[in-house]
Amino acid sequence: MDRFASFIVHHRKAIIALFVVATLVCAPLTLFVKVNYNIVDYLPESSQSTTALKIMDEEFEDAIFNLQVMVHDVSLPEALEYKAQFAQVEGVTMVNWLDDVVDLKQPLAIADADLVKTYYKDGTALFELAVKKGAEQEAIAKLQDIVGPSNAVGGESSSLAAVQTAAVNEVLGAFAILVPAIIILLALSTSSWIEPLILLISIGIAIILNMGTNLAFGEVSFITNSVSPILQMAVSLDYAIFLLHSFADYRKEHEDPVVAMKHAIRTSFSTIASSGATTLAGFMALMFMQFLIGADLGTSLAKGIIFSFITSIVFLPAFTLGIYKLIDRTQHRPLLPSFENIHRVLFKLAIPVIAVVILALVPSYLGQSRTDFLYGAESGGGGSRAQFDTEKIEAEFGETNPIVMLVPRGDVAREQLLTRQLEGLSHVTSVVSYVKVVGATIPSDILDPSLVKRFYSEDYARFVIYTDVPAEGEVSFATMGDIREAGYELYGDEAYSLGRSMNLYDMKSVVQQDNLRVNLAAILAIFLVLLLTFRSLVLPFVLLLTIESAIWINLALPYFLDTSINYIGYLVLSTVQLGATVDYAILLTNTYLRLRKALPKREAIRRALGSSFKSILVSASVLSIAGFALLNTSSNPIVCDIGAMLGRGTLLSFTLVVCFLPALLLLLDPLIGKLTWRAGFLKPLHPKENSHEH
Repeated sequence: MDRFASFIVHHRKAIIALFVVATLVCAPLTLFVKVNYNIVDYLPESSQSTTALKIMDEEFEDAIFNLQVMVHDVSLPEALEYKAQFAQVEGVTMVNWLDDVVDLKQPLAIADADLVKTYYKDGTALFELAVKKGAEQEAIAKLQDIVGPSNAVGGESSSLAAVQTAAVNEVLGAFAILVPAIIILLALSTSSWIEPLILLISIGIAIILNMGTNLAFGEVSFITNSVSPILQMAVSLDYAIFLLHSFADYRKEHEDPVVAMKHAIRTSFSTIASSGATTLAGFMALMFMQFLIGADLGTSLAKGIIFSFITSIVFLPAFTLGIYKLIDRTQHRPLLPSFENIHRVLFKLAIPVIAVVILALVPSYLGQSRTDFLYGAESGGGGSRAQFDTEKIEAEFGETNPIVMLVPRGDVAREQLLTRQLEGLSHVTSVVSYVKVVGATIPSDILDPSLVKRFYSEDYARFVIYTDVPAEGEVSFATMGDIREAGYELYGDEAYSLGRSMNLYDMKSVVQQDNLRVNLAAILAIFLVLLLTFRSLVLPFVLLLTIESAIWINLALPYFLDTSINYIGYLVLSTVQLGATVDYAILLTNTYLRLRKALPKREAIRRALGSSFKSILVSASVLSIAGFALLNTSSNPIVCDIGAMLGRGTLLSFTLVVCFLPALLLLLDPLIGKLTWRAGFLKPLHPKENSHEH
C-alpha cells in the first residue's frame, strides 16, 4: 500500500490527464450504446415463447401484430384506403383488417358476426399492424399524423414508443432532483464549499466511464439505462467521501498534504474496498437470474462500482492534491451538528423499534412472498397519448389481446378440431385460421399464394387467437394456460404460442424461479465478505439479520397495503437494498469494535453512534432521495417500483441500523468478544461492572 500510495501522489498529473482523456473518449461513446426497450428480448433462449418467435421469424414473412389503429366514421372503401396508407408507412411490415378474413364482395350480413365486430362496427374500423422492432417512434408518429387526434393509435408498440420518447428526459429529470440534493447534503456535511463539486466530479467521471464502456455489450436494457447511473451515484458516493474525510483528518497531523494523502489512501483503502465488495456482491447476484435482464443490470452496476472504486482511490487523491489550496480557501464551519449525543434520542426509539421488528418479522417474511405481482414493463408513459388512445380502443372494441399459435402443417382435421377447441375456451372471442377463413375442404394450392402464406408456411400452420383479457393478471394467465394446453393436447411439444400475454406468462414462470437463486447468491456472497471483514462467527449473522429485516418489512408493505408491484423490481430491489445498505451496519459495527477495545460496551456503543451517525445519515439520505427521484420522474412501472422500494427500504435500513443493531451488539457483546478473532474487548474489572455503566 505504501508503494501504491506513493505512486499516486507522485504521478498525480499523469493520472489526472489519463482520466480526463478516458472521460472525453467515453462521453461520446455513451451516445452510441443502443438501448433495448423490449423486455421480452431478455427471456431465456429455452422459454417457449422465445422458441415460438424464432420459428415464426424463420417460417413466416410477416410478424405478430403489435399495434391497433382505430378510425371513426368510415365506409368499407374508405377503410381500405386507410389500410393502404398504413402499409406505406416506414417500419410497418403488415396491416390486417376485415378484408383479410372476410370476402367483402359478399354482404357482411352473411359473414361471421363476431369476426366482423372484431374489425368493424357502427362505422368504426379497427386495424391491426405489425411494426418492426426499433422503428416504433417514427412509425407511431406518422400513423398519428395520418389518422389525426380524433382517432386512436394504441397497443404494445405505441406504449413502447412512449417509453422510448420519455426515457432520456426521465433520466435527466432524476439527475435534476438528485444532484442538487447531493450538493446540499454535502455542503452541510463537509467543511469546504468546494468539496461537493470535487466529489461530484469524481463520481461523474466514474459514471461516464461506466456508461461509455457499455458499448462493449452492444446494447443495454432501458432499465439499466434508467437505473444504473442513478444507483451508481447514490451507492458509491461514500467511497469518495471516505477518502476526503480521511485526508482532512490527516492534514491536522501532517503539514505536508502529500504525506497526509499517502496516509489517507492507506487507511481508507480497506474501508472503501470492503464497502465496495458488499455492494458488488449484491449487484453480481443479479447475474444468477435466468431472466437475462438481471445479467444486463447486474453487469453494468458491478462495472460501475469498480469504476467508482478506482476513481475514488486513484483519480480523487491526485485531483485533490492538485486543488487542495482551493479547498483551504473555501473552508467553512460545520453546518450539521456533531451528533455526539444522538444516542439519547436513539436509545428512546430503540425499544419501540425493536418491538416493531420482533412483531413484524415473521408476518413480513411471509407477506413479502404473497404480494400481488405484475410482470410487464410498458406503461404508456402515464397521461400520454399512447395510454389515452389504448383506453379509447378498449372502450370501443373491448380488450383485444391476440395470441399466435404455431402447429405442424399437414393435418387439416386436427387443425379443424384445434380451432373448435380454442373457440370454446373462456375469454377467446374469435379464432382466425385457414380452416376457419378459407375452409377445410378447399386445397391451398388453388388459392392466391398471398392468402395462403398468411396461414401456412412450408412446415407450420398459424392460428391467430383473439382474447378479451388484459395483458396480464390472474384471469389473463389462466387463459394463456388454457390456450397452451389446448395446443399441447393435440400436438404435444410441437405446438408453440406467442404474443404479449404469452411472453408475460413465460416471464412470470422464469422470474419466480429466479427468486430463491438470486437472494441466496446475494446473502451468501455478502456473508462471505462480512466473514472476511470482521473475522467473526457472530457478526455476519447480526448484520444480515438487521438488513434482511428491513428488506422483508419493505417488500411486505405492498401485500399489507393490498397493492401490486412489478416482480422484476421486487427481485432487483431485494439484492440492491442488501448490497447498498449493509455498508451502514459495517461502519457502525467497525467503529464499535474499535472503541470496545478501550471502553465498556455501553460507552462504546454511545460513542460509535455519535461518531458514525452523520456519515450514515448522509449516505442514507442520498440513496433514499435517489430512489424517490426515480419514482417521481419515471413512467415505467419497473423503474418506479425500484425507486419506491429503494427510497422506502433505505429509510427502513437506516432506522434499523441506528436503533435495532446497537441493541443486538449490546445483547450479544459477550458472544461477539469470544467468537471474533482478536476482538480484544476491554474486560470489566468487576463481574457486575457492565451493569452499572452510565
